[in-house]
Amino acid sequence: MAQSVSLPLSDNQAEIARLQDELQLRDQLVQQLSQELFRLVKGNADIVPTTVPSERHQAEVKALREQLRGVEQQVSFYQSQLDDREVEVLQLRQTVQELTDRTRMLEQVVQELPKVYREKFSGRLNTVRQKVVQLQQENRHLQAELQSVSYRLAVRSRRSQRLDLPSFSAPVMEPLSSFS
Repeated sequence: MAQSVSLPLSDNQAEIARLQDELQLRDQLVQQLSQELFRLVKGNADIVPTTVPSERHQAEVKALREQLRGVEQQVSFYQSQLDDREVEVLQLRQTVQELTDRTRMLEQVVQELPKVYREKFSGRLNTVRQKVVQLQQENRHLQAELQSVSYRLAVRSRRSQRLDLPSFSAPVMEPLSSFS
């Protein structure tokens, strides 16, 4: 049975059809043997109604009965095989249905994946954008503070910085009259 599970569904159907044909042929043979047996029994009853059947006739009847038992056993065997195959086919159909359902579900998930990723990415991107805006505001604030501090420092340094200019004493001027 495990061997047939690996066969494709079309091979299983072909095997079932072949077994059904064989079973039908066996049924026909059983029918023919039954008719022949009935004809022989009826024919012998007409010929020798009160006599004991001959050994040859008994041997033929026994052989026919053995053949009939053999055919019945084969029919039973093939019927059990057909039943097993039908159960197997039902199981395979159920498996195919389950796999089809799963495939549909996976196809739906795959179709929804871009949307899901887009939403997740958008959510993450919004968080990053908010952080960037916050950092830019903080940066502007810090730059303004830096400029203010730089300006105040420059003003302080100008006030506190005294220029060390050389001091010159006033020149002594002599009166011009002395030059003459």
